Amino acid sequence: MQATSVRPATAPEPGQAPARAQPRITIIGIGNSLMTDDGAGVHVAAALNQMGLDEQVRILDGGTLSFTLLDEVEDSEFLIIADAAELHSPPGTVQLFQDQEMDAYLGSSNRPSVHEVNLMDVLTAARIRGRMPTRHALVGIQPQSIGWGTEPSATVARAVDEAAGIIAQLVAETLAATREEQLRTSIVREART
Repeated sequence: MQATSVRPATAPEPGQAPARAQPRITIIGIGNSLMTDDGAGVHVAAALNQMGLDEQVRILDGGTLSFTLLDEVEDSEFLIIADAAELHSPPGTVQLFQDQEMDAYLGSSNRPSVHEVNLMDVLTAARIRGRMPTRHALVGIQPQSIGWGTEPSATVARAVDEAAGIIAQLVAETLAATREEQLRTSIVREART
């Protein structure tokens, strides 16, 4: 499991309310990188690491997922999972599920992901403990084939780039919205003084 660096939060000046810190965004790519398209999520995480996203973003290679990632999930405000998923669509299809859409997809599909039991177990544990991230998303990629091999099919390799782009856009939008909120708060605070 690899993670990008995370900038520590700074304390507010004496007499000032704490500014809202950047959201803790965690991206977890899951999959078995020894099983061709099953490793799609891991390949997405690797592509995102190459993009040089904001250092507030943690990018993890979650492998085949386990409870060892529970703390990472619970410490996030925005959790994004990338994984191979059964979308009942042509191979290489990329689909984004956010918040309730993700919950509904994972809860209603017979086999939404090749790691669904572990993913559902981890998310359920976070919910039971009252620490499920308020925002969460799944970026699923329809596999073409799952067999022995360390590289995804050409179709899924193209989809990995598309999925990484979707996630990068989600991160950029989230960080921009937070910065706008911080600016408004700062202006209001200055106007009161």
